[in-house]
Amino acid sequence: MADSGTPPASGLPPGTLNEDVKPGTALLRLETTRSREGILDGAWWPRSRDIATELPALVSALTEHLGPITRVGLDATAWDELPTRLVVDDRVVHLDSFPVGDDTVLITRGEQDHFSLLVVPPHATPQAARAAMSQAVRAGNVTQAARILINTGTGRKSST
Repeated sequence: MADSGTPPASGLPPGTLNEDVKPGTALLRLETTRSREGILDGAWWPRSRDIATELPALVSALTEHLGPITRVGLDATAWDELPTRLVVDDRVVHLDSFPVGDDTVLITRGEQDHFSLLVVPPHATPQAARAAMSQAVRAGNVTQAARILINTGTGRKSST
């Protein structure tokens, strides 16, 4: 995979994450090698919990780099409302939701080609989001998504 830093759709140069980015803009980084030896293939920083606003830009950016996206698996507890499908760029993308709380999104291209992306919470600061995204795309990364978010100070807010 080519390193996209942030996709062209974001309007930001690689390495600059800006607090003023509006919901619906995909802030995405992909692993820089084709080896896919790490746990994660990339990272995504949505700016809100509204999946209908956030997902189309992500799918469009990924389609540009990976080819057509057919399915997206999401943590049901991380989003305000989850439809079962969305139409993005005149293509139906099916959404699968599970209450897993694993801080990832699973992207399916074709029948069985899966990509796992770290999801940086919308409340993250630009500095913390940049650190989390950088760690997630490091070639050969073996750190789980939840641990990356904890290590960078972007993890889920504790209810206790």
